[in-house]
Amino acid sequence: MKIGILREGKIPPDKRVVLSPAQCDFIQSNYPQIELVIQPSKVRKFMDNEYSDLGLNLQENLSDCDILCGVKEVRKTDLIPSKTYLFFSHTIKEQPYNRDLLKKILALNIRMVDYESLTNKKGNRVIGFGRYAGIVGCYNAFLAYGKRTSRFDLKPAHLCKDRIELEQELKKINLPPIKIVVTGTGRVGRGVIELINIIGLKEVSKQEFFTNKFNEAVFVQLDTLDYNTRINGEPSDFSHFCKYPVEYRSDFMKYAKVSDLFIAGHFYGSDSPYLFTRSDAKSPDFKIRTIADISCDINGPIASTLRASTISDPLYGYNPQTEAEDVFNKQDVITVMAVDNLPCELPKDASSDFGQEFILHVLPSLIGEDQDDIIHRATICANGKLTDGFQYLSSYLNDSN
Repeated sequence: MKIGILREGKIPPDKRVVLSPAQCDFIQSNYPQIELVIQPSKVRKFMDNEYSDLGLNLQENLSDCDILCGVKEVRKTDLIPSKTYLFFSHTIKEQPYNRDLLKKILALNIRMVDYESLTNKKGNRVIGFGRYAGIVGCYNAFLAYGKRTSRFDLKPAHLCKDRIELEQELKKINLPPIKIVVTGTGRVGRGVIELINIIGLKEVSKQEFFTNKFNEAVFVQLDTLDYNTRINGEPSDFSHFCKYPVEYRSDFMKYAKVSDLFIAGHFYGSDSPYLFTRSDAKSPDFKIRTIADISCDINGPIASTLRASTISDPLYGYNPQTEAEDVFNKQDVITVMAVDNLPCELPKDASSDFGQEFILHVLPSLIGEDQDDIIHRATICANGKLTDGFQYLSSYLNDSN
């Protein structure tokens, strides 16, 4: 089996890769039935020579490969017919901007395996960049707070050589006794907490967060039912919430009244209540003035997220009274960090973390019998047709809008 590692072709450039040089070398040494080839790249954070120095082959034309692995969407003009591709297609939520990409994939009889749909038997995702989205998003939250208050100035994450240098920057953080609220307990949320623990902040209970005053910065981590409650007053239940989110309302304002910094790492499902609305943000009780929206759902559950920001210009202001952008460090304006491609800021570390999950959880099923149907469940289409699990995309493909 010949597997090709694609260079990223999307604009703006993405410096990540599926497998680091060391991980490619590990596969070549431990899976003699696999031949890996690397498509040369002038953008990738790992240099071409880092692969070739380990005896790995660089190959521009990958048409003789059986499987092709990239990170982001492959350009339509670069697709090779009748191959198996693995990448984030950003089509399974019926994203209109990639409708033509999926049409092209079907027309070329490509077997499309989407990383976002790779799950174990329990339905949990087995691979993703969420951990590093959380790590970098958390770092940017403190960068934003430092710039808003002028208390300290962190080097942008994308200018750090690697995570080691980023962690050195954390020593500059100088916080007053603020209260920090974190949402999310999944991959992103765990990444956030991983960095908070390195900083050394104290975690407190929800009750303490509401009622106590502290002489140091503290944080609380919230799960879904900590800020959503049944409208009819009956006890909340997570499985019920997942099935009937419209029967719930947000109770986040009780945290917004006592919090200074909000790091949003939750997953937001359709029909779920917004965490806070534009009307909520207008309230004199709304205390939060710095928000790092790692989830970055535009005009969605976090009212201050008007747009995605960029790695080079990560901050903007949201004026609650005008409901429009403003200078990010004005007193009554909310400072917003809403970069939507956070793992790209630490491309080497994020790639290595992703590659480790690929080797552990994906590769055995990809080259073996796929006994747990990990690859099967994530296959959007094959032989020019949508698979059974993705038939719902038919109307999306036929939509001319």
